[in-house]
Amino acid sequence: MDKANVSVFSETACRLGEGPTYDPASDTLYWFDIVERKLLERNLSGQEVVHSLPEMASALAVVDANRHLVFTETGLHVRDLRSGKLTLHTAIEADNPETRSNDARVHPSGAFWLGTMSKKAKAGAGAIYWFFKGELRRLYSDVTVPNSICFSPDGATAYYTGTQTGLLLRVDCDPANGLPIGEPRIFHDHRNETGDIDGSIVDADGVLWNACWNGGCVNAYAPDGRHLRTISVPAVKTTCPAFVGGNADRIIVTSAWEGMDQAARDRQPHAGKTFLLDIAVKGRFEPRVLL
Repeated sequence: MDKANVSVFSETACRLGEGPTYDPASDTLYWFDIVERKLLERNLSGQEVVHSLPEMASALAVVDANRHLVFTETGLHVRDLRSGKLTLHTAIEADNPETRSNDARVHPSGAFWLGTMSKKAKAGAGAIYWFFKGELRRLYSDVTVPNSICFSPDGATAYYTGTQTGLLLRVDCDPANGLPIGEPRIFHDHRNETGDIDGSIVDADGVLWNACWNGGCVNAYAPDGRHLRTISVPAVKTTCPAFVGGNADRIIVTSAWEGMDQAARDRQPHAGKTFLLDIAVKGRFEPRVLL
């Protein structure tokens, strides 16, 4: 593993920290503790605020200066930043209490790819959806744990995995709307490697940065799928990265303590915390979602 300066960004130990999203306009990072129904926010130079949510949520996208689109176990909700009020915009599996939201990311076009899964990780119970300007379509069914949803800088490629398959996939996309074109292909075969593929982001050079669940690290892959480097993180259950800072030149990564007994947590005192990886990276800011 590469040596890098990794520090604790947030001391809050999330049971299942996920979905970090950075808003450069406010210099603020948002992320979730899915199981505990919490939304956390922290200005990079300020204090942390924790908001309670009425249901499980896992990801958000910026709509404008006053609104976010939050992905929850019942669908997409518009959140007013001033009041915190959630208003249902588009229901997604709201009639299925067995599933919840998981990984999601905005395509450069403003489309939102969204993954659902069983709350008990039942095989094949999840799906991946596409949302764009009010329209919702199911893209892929029979997904167990949707993860690693991210896109190339030009929007011509999407990446994702079902986690349990151990295969990180890529599929051609229409840059104008984020819809897949053709069949997915293997981008990287992780089946004989440590840990599982979790959340990912792609930098301005097309390098994919993936958090490795049960691997305690972030892996970097070249646009052709070659492994480039591994950055160690002091929490074995790393979950999802995000580019942060005025130049998107640093990486934040969330983690979890879900499934760990007290002995394991004693051995992993930083489990569930959020970390700052102070490495040189040419990141990109998340696009705004188009309602």
